[in-house]
Amino acid sequence: EAHLAESGGGLVQAGGSLRLSCVASGFTFEKRAIGWFRQAPGKEREGVSCINDSDGSTYYEDSVKGRFTIDRDNAKNTVYLQMNNLKPEDTAVYYCAAGRFTALGPPTEDGMDYWGKGTLVTVSS
Repeated sequence: EAHLAESGGGLVQAGGSLRLSCVASGFTFEKRAIGWFRQAPGKEREGVSCINDSDGSTYYEDSVKGRFTIDRDNAKNTVYLQMNNLKPEDTAVYYCAAGRFTALGPPTEDGMDYWGKGTLVTVSS
């Protein structure tokens, strides 16, 4: 059974950093692109970043570009999202998801096969 588990969320002050991890099991990790999504209170879930399965190409949504970095370690079946210079508007539940897509644009929900349950990131001002 496919499974994704996020960790690393928490409470941080504005300007701080967090590193989210997404550990996968139950499917061929290296053959799936991975997306990070977030859902802020009262808002729809949005894709913020993704990384290819093959060449490691990445995409970042404009609001996180230059502050967030996505990378993957196929040997550990893990994708990371390093988040620096966090802002209160980054407060959300962050989800990772796996699918067969190319990281040329924002990840979309309908491109995903598997989802994690999310980890909460709260940024205080």
